[in-house]
Amino acid sequence: MWEQIRSNQTRSIILVAAMGLLLLLFGYFLGVALFGSGVGGLIVALVVWVIMSLIAYFQGDSIILSISGARKISRDDHPRLYNAVEEMKIASGLEKMPDIYIIDDPALNAFATGRNPNRASVAITSGLLQKLNRDELQGVIAHEISHIKNRDVLLMALCSVLLGTIVILAWFASRMMLFGGMRGNRRGSSSGGGGYAALIIIAVAILLMILAPIAAQLIYFAISRKREYLADASGALYTRYPEGLASALEKLAGSTTELKSANQALAPMYTINPFRSGGRAASDLTSTHPPISERIRILRSMAGGASLAAYDKAYREVSRSGSGVMPASALAGVPAVAARKPEAVEVEPVEPEKISSARETSDLLWKFSDYGLVNCECGTKLRVPPKFRGDSIRCPHCGRVNPLPPRQKSVS
Repeated sequence: MWEQIRSNQTRSIILVAAMGLLLLLFGYFLGVALFGSGVGGLIVALVVWVIMSLIAYFQGDSIILSISGARKISRDDHPRLYNAVEEMKIASGLEKMPDIYIIDDPALNAFATGRNPNRASVAITSGLLQKLNRDELQGVIAHEISHIKNRDVLLMALCSVLLGTIVILAWFASRMMLFGGMRGNRRGSSSGGGGYAALIIIAVAILLMILAPIAAQLIYFAISRKREYLADASGALYTRYPEGLASALEKLAGSTTELKSANQALAPMYTINPFRSGGRAASDLTSTHPPISERIRILRSMAGGASLAAYDKAYREVSRSGSGVMPASALAGVPAVAARKPEAVEVEPVEPEKISSARETSDLLWKFSDYGLVNCECGTKLRVPPKFRGDSIRCPHCGRVNPLPPRQKSVS
C-alpha cells in the first residue's frame, strides 16, 4: 500500500513540476512581450509562485474552509458524525483525529483538506448528513479519510495554487496588453528583422496566455482523477463494506443541487464534482472526477471482497483495462479481506431515523446561527432568535409561558 502511495505521489510531483515549468515559461515570454526582458518576467512569476505556495502550505486549509463557509464542531454538537469520523480514523490508522466541519448547504458533498495527517480536516454538508444513512455516511467519511492518509490533501492544495497563479498572471497580462503594455516594444523594433522577431514573441506570449491556464487545469484534473480510484479502494477497505460508499455515490450523483460555496479551483477536492445539473448523466461528463457511474460499478463488482486486490480486479473488469489502478508489486502478499454483510436494517433509513437525523442536523445549524433553545414541558422545542426581546416565551402548542435562561435574556 505504501509503495502505491509513493508511486502515485511521484507521478503527481512530476505533473506538479510540469505545471511549474509551464508557469515559468509563461512568465518568461510575457516578460519579453511586456517589458522587453524575459528574465524580469521569470522573476515575477517565480516570486508570485513562491509567495502563494507558502500561503497554501501554512494557511491553505484555513482559507479553503473559510471560503466554503465551514463551521467546526465537537463531539457534543453532532455525536453521529463525530463517531463515524472517529471509527474511520481508527480503521485507517491515523494518529490524530481530523477536525470536523459542517457546511450549511442542502447539496450532498464533502471534502478533506490539511497540510498533513497531523493537521487535517473533514468538511461535510448539512444536506449530506440529512440524506445518508450510517453506512453511506461511513463510506463518504472513509473516502475523505483516505485522501488524508494517502497524502493527497497538501498536493491538491499546491496544485490549486499553481493553477491560480497561472490564471492570475494571464489575467494581468491580458489587461496590460489591452492598455498598451507592448507599445514600447513595437516602436523599438518596427524596422528590420527585429520587428518580425518581436511579432513572433508577442504571438507566442498571447498563445501561452490563452493555452497556459487550460493546460494547467487539465494537469490539475488529471492529478485529481488518478487519486479518486485509490480513495474509493481505501474507503472500501476501511469500512469493509463497499456497498455503503457505492450507495452514497449513487445518492450524491442523483442530487442536482449545486454547492453554493464551491469554485472551480477547489472542485477536484470534493467527493464528486460540485458543478453539475441533471443528475448522474451530467456528473459522468465532468473532467474533475472519474465517471461516477463507473466508480459505483467498480465498488459493486468487488465480489464480496473489500481488499485493494478486490478493487483492482473489479476496476479491470469494469473499465476493461489491461492494467489496474495499482501495480502488481503493491498487491503482492496482500491477504483477502471479506466484505461485511449489511446489518439487519433497511438500506434506506426508516422514517423515525430520517426524522432524528434531520432534527439533529437542523438543531446544530440553529445553534450556529446563535439561536437559543428552550424545552417546553409539553415536549416542544422552542428556538429563540438571538435578538429576541423579553424574559419569557409562550409555547404555541400548549400555551405555557417558559422563562428564558439568563444567557438568552435580551438587554433592553
